[in-house]
Amino acid sequence: MEASTIWWLAAGAVVVAELLTGTFYLLMVALGLVAAALAAHMGLSAAMQIVAAAAVGGVAVVGWYHHKKKRPEDPSARADRSVNLDVGETILISEWSSDGTTQVKYRGASWTAIHRPGVAPTTGMHKVVELVGNRLLVEPL
Repeated sequence: MEASTIWWLAAGAVVVAELLTGTFYLLMVALGLVAAALAAHMGLSAAMQIVAAAAVGGVAVVGWYHHKKKRPEDPSARADRSVNLDVGETILISEWSSDGTTQVKYRGASWTAIHRPGVAPTTGMHKVVELVGNRLLVEPL
């Protein structure tokens, strides 16, 4: 069997593994294996094929890592309006307890509300920004 065929089969196997696991990094490794297959088609030595696989795959993995690191993370489901309809709603807070909580009437029930860390608790209208367990995380409007 030719070396290029082995590299193509390895690339295909890694793509199948990526489809089964959902790890995008495996596609970057597959790019390295494709580079090795192309190097084999060009008639380069086995050592150069391995170097091509390592260089292309390594650069692709590091590049994808830095790309993902720069991109902002998706909001948590607790703070997503499409998951929790309470997010974005407004409530009136008349007083805060010394422990940083307050009891509010919301949707016909009594809820415990907490303020966002780093924000001083104030009275008045607040917006629900997240549900933390059965507590409303709020910030002033």
